[in-house]
Amino acid sequence: MTAARVGVGIVGAGTISDQYLENLTAFADLEVRFIADLDTGRAAAQAEKWGVAASGTYEELLADDDIEIVVNLTIPAVHVDVALQAVAAGKHVWGEKPYALDLTSARELAEAADAAGVRVAVAPDTILGAGLQTAFRAIRDGEIGTPLTALAMLQSPGPESWHPSPEFLFALGAGPLFDIGPYYLTTLVQVFGSVSRVFASGSKSRETRIIGSGPKAGTEFPVEVPTHVGAILEFRNGGSAQLVLSFDSHLRRTGFVEIAGTTGTAVLPDPNMFDGDTVIHGVDGERTITAEGSTYSRGTGVVELAQAIRAGRPERVPGELAFHVLEVMVAIASSAESRQPVEVASTITLPETLDAAWDPAAPSL
Repeated sequence: MTAARVGVGIVGAGTISDQYLENLTAFADLEVRFIADLDTGRAAAQAEKWGVAASGTYEELLADDDIEIVVNLTIPAVHVDVALQAVAAGKHVWGEKPYALDLTSARELAEAADAAGVRVAVAPDTILGAGLQTAFRAIRDGEIGTPLTALAMLQSPGPESWHPSPEFLFALGAGPLFDIGPYYLTTLVQVFGSVSRVFASGSKSRETRIIGSGPKAGTEFPVEVPTHVGAILEFRNGGSAQLVLSFDSHLRRTGFVEIAGTTGTAVLPDPNMFDGDTVIHGVDGERTITAEGSTYSRGTGVVELAQAIRAGRPERVPGELAFHVLEVMVAIASSAESRQPVEVASTITLPETLDAAWDPAAPSL
């Protein structure tokens, strides 16, 4: 493509598409050209709402030669199938997490993208936000010395009390591990690098849950996955972390990530958010590092991917990172079932941190 702006097509016009479209339509380097959905009426409504010129079927989206990046906002169960179609059409992909539900299909997608010469990048792009980028810069600048250990935790009673259609969050490929895990694991990997081994346990508090709000309130649905997972992670650099992800606690703890180093401890902002300060605890007491950088939310990774493609450099949220996090999650699930440690084979190279002055909305192409 030779046009300055990068053409984008969105597949999946559900609730999360509003968050993406609010940003993607504001980024000067992008042009959202098409919205596709199985429900073409819903796609048309979103296109009208956000001023997108065209909408319709996924096949129509893929036929548009001016679309370079497909933003895949479909349900996790079809992430790979949808991405494979985009790759076959010669288009790059930005996908919602997780990368896939299993390693076999993830490898198929990675190999197909490599053969086609296109890129597949996968959320979360929260790691590009001012909050976490500021934390990463502080740690890499030696604010806590060498990172040694971490504690990461999310506890809640579960999303069924507020989500009007939460069934998929308790289905295979979801639960707190696959739905929430990518935020916390991606953050930990950004600090420590590749995970080498995990040991985990998991449990399910009950076999069914009841929807608590919306038109389906009172409806009972099955729970197919563990709703509490605890894991010990070992990293190739010698560091370690404890991770707790639970939908079984009425004591809420969210956004809890602490990194302990040789000279101090950093309390990071919520890894599911794009902003938030970093608190450093050291021998001289406590101090706060104010977040600097972009606070645009979901979709930031799409424009960073577009800029990387045009510049011929690696993107900062690459598919290799998402694949590694997927393998870690699969290993955690396997260890929780077997009660044995599980090795993680893949490795990743940490990307450079962003310049605090980077503005995803500013024209750069």
